[in-house]
Amino acid sequence: MSKQPIKSTNSEGKIVEFKNACIRQQEHLILQDVNFSIDKGEFVYLIGKVGSGKSSLLKTMYKELPLDEGYGYVAGYPLKTIKNKEVPLLRRKMGIIFQDFQLLSDRSVYDNLKFVLKATGWRDRKDIDKRIRDVLSHVDMVHKGYKMPHQLSGGEQQRIGIARSLLNSPDLILADEPTGNLDPDTSDELMQLLKKICLSGNTVIMATHNYNLLKKFPGRTIRCEDTRLFESKQEEIDFDLLD
Repeated sequence: MSKQPIKSTNSEGKIVEFKNACIRQQEHLILQDVNFSIDKGEFVYLIGKVGSGKSSLLKTMYKELPLDEGYGYVAGYPLKTIKNKEVPLLRRKMGIIFQDFQLLSDRSVYDNLKFVLKATGWRDRKDIDKRIRDVLSHVDMVHKGYKMPHQLSGGEQQRIGIARSLLNSPDLILADEPTGNLDPDTSDELMQLLKKICLSGNTVIMATHNYNLLKKFPGRTIRCEDTRLFESKQEEIDFDLLD
């Protein structure tokens, strides 16, 4: 009998939950008294100055940083007690989008995506081909599969980054400054794409300090400031703090 897949939400429908947690990098305290939860299907901004802890919080969610204090739950797994062999399973339930794209420069778009699928257990060539076509179509890049990363614009490279994040049909998307290297028009296009992905059922957590995006695409906002998190209403945000 096959093992039942781990459910991504807890009994209250939360896909992310932190209680009385401290986020550290080695001995350095980054965030303390971290208390928040996110429902499945929400779009949430994580804002704050550079160095305020946004990326560290995301890294804790995908277990690049350990959680030693407090409680953390992400996509079906408790972060303090998750076993090392379960970390790849946790990461398959989320897609991660980086500011600097992180595409492999020595292989085509198609081979970049094929590499990820093979690394996560896909073996059948027809299934791989179909999944790559599906995600490229989702980001309107199905005609760019043969291109090398250096032949693409920054916006196109980030679309491939988003396609890569969707390969394993994740419940949760973590986007760390995904528009940081893009011009305003391209950033708007990427935001529309991320909002569309959220509307299709994915939870999206996006770290940013681009306040123009928040003005154009309002959403629930959690602010990192002075080692703490604060829930912020749109009208209460001092956008000067984000520069």
